[in-house]
Amino acid sequence: MSKGTLAFSVTADDCRWEYFPAGKNGGQKGNKTASACRVTHEPSGAKGESREQRSQLQNRRTAFRRMVDSPKFRIWIQRELSTGPTPEERVAKDMQPENIRIEVKRDGKWTTETL
Repeated sequence: MSKGTLAFSVTADDCRWEYFPAGKNGGQKGNKTASACRVTHEPSGAKGESREQRSQLQNRRTAFRRMVDSPKFRIWIQRELSTGPTPEERVAKDMQPENIRIEVKRDGKWTTETL
């Protein structure tokens, strides 16, 4: 994957998380521990859920992956990418002379100049 600027990012903080007992075999421990997880990305409406693992952290990761792989989330990504400026427009904006600074060494000291 090439390095560059991100078009956008989605983190766990952008989502609503719900935890609940997995409700499967395991006796009292399985009924008391809230290890199952459901994640909802509000802007897209995409959801993911996992209750297979005993660990809440593993279920969180699986639920987030399922949410990201959902068709609703894929459609949301396409809409987000199509509404913003194109990469060419972003580069043209960033390459304006007022956004470029040059460091020059004069008399043994580094100074910053603008174009």
